[in-house]
Amino acid sequence: MNKKWKEMYKQKLRSVEECAELIQDGDGIGSALGNGATAAIMDAAADRVRAGKLRDIVYISGIDLKPTRIMAPDLQDRIRIVTGFTGPAVRTGVQKGYYSIVSNRLGQVEEIVVNRIPGIKNSIVMAQVSAMDENGFFSSGTNAEVATGFWRRSGGLYRDLILEVNENMPRTFGNSFFHISEVTALCEVNNPLVEIPDIPSSKEDEIIGQYIADRVPDGACIQVGIGGVPNAVTKLLHDKKDLGVHSEMLTDAMVDLYYDGVITCSKKTFHKDKIVSSFAMGTKKLYDFINNNPFVEMYPASYVNDPYNIGLNDNVISVNATLEVDLTGQCASESIGPIQYSGAGGQLDFVQGCWRSKGGQSFIAIHSTYTDKNGNKHSSIKPMLTPGAIVNTPRSDVDNIVTEYGIAHLQGDELKNRAKSLIAVAHPDFRDELTFYAKKMNWLK
Repeated sequence: MNKKWKEMYKQKLRSVEECAELIQDGDGIGSALGNGATAAIMDAAADRVRAGKLRDIVYISGIDLKPTRIMAPDLQDRIRIVTGFTGPAVRTGVQKGYYSIVSNRLGQVEEIVVNRIPGIKNSIVMAQVSAMDENGFFSSGTNAEVATGFWRRSGGLYRDLILEVNENMPRTFGNSFFHISEVTALCEVNNPLVEIPDIPSSKEDEIIGQYIADRVPDGACIQVGIGGVPNAVTKLLHDKKDLGVHSEMLTDAMVDLYYDGVITCSKKTFHKDKIVSSFAMGTKKLYDFINNNPFVEMYPASYVNDPYNIGLNDNVISVNATLEVDLTGQCASESIGPIQYSGAGGQLDFVQGCWRSKGGQSFIAIHSTYTDKNGNKHSSIKPMLTPGAIVNTPRSDVDNIVTEYGIAHLQGDELKNRAKSLIAVAHPDFRDELTFYAKKMNWLK
């Protein structure tokens, strides 16, 4: 290793507590998501808040994989937590009003955090990274999605770059690096990465997955997330040839497809011969796969989720999920009525990207029914969305809605045909009711 970089490292090395002491009253902190979050430093910052030594900070979080002490409800009168995605660690806090939610697509998050959230003095970027290499670079590893983008996009707006160096963080390629010369301070941790176990697919997931898999041509470029339907889809792609990947998220299922010879990326028309992504979330199998693997390139979400870049690949197949759909095709994917449940994520980024892709198809999956807390069954396809529901994919952009009863192709179709198509894939128990409402609203005669 270059002696200069090694000496810089020693000069900037601090304890976790000393790194937390660099946070000043009123600072805005832009954090990496998932395993890229600096949990140890933020726990130490929470201790300072509790001791009366720090206040009025704004911590901008994302997909938090586990709770940290900074999220304690009794600290929220002295600090502010802002999140762009309501994951399990912050869902209850958002619903109870402890934390704030900022509406944004994943591809927009860097611009919003750096330049658009009012009243935030952007001061610090934090990220958990891999060990430094011989050239003085740290890799953001599993999470290139926002932290590198915050730092690069800010143009010097941020005061400090603080890193947690974790020997368990894989080293990945792409545009996902920080150099020691940029770093204000760093500390060393040795925490195992949080693993997300495989989510089992239900019978309905498998039926939906088969409908989608049948529409995936050889040589397609796929984007899938995590969950029962995406897992079902990927498991049904093992007879395909030369698939590519351009996806905000990498999962264990993609590793299996690679080792089975299905994913080669040889037919991609943008970043040919490379898997392109922003973050990886799965088990050690996935983290080991991406480590020092030149076949995988990680880039900030502003690049991966840019609909223009998505559309530079031919035959992009995007698979996402929603919570309810109305008879015009509007998809509410982040709330149950007015109650925040998740976030916008990259759904609309990829729906619009598929519009731009030659041969592109986007699929939004939903079970035809859901059961409420009292055991009553309801249709997930509704005449109108539940009052207060948040529209993520508007009817002007939606392409295909998939249930266990088939695919409703909506792109470019007139309203009466949309209603007919959606009623046809609704649960049979609710089709008469939906037809009645469609006629009442003069969508059907």
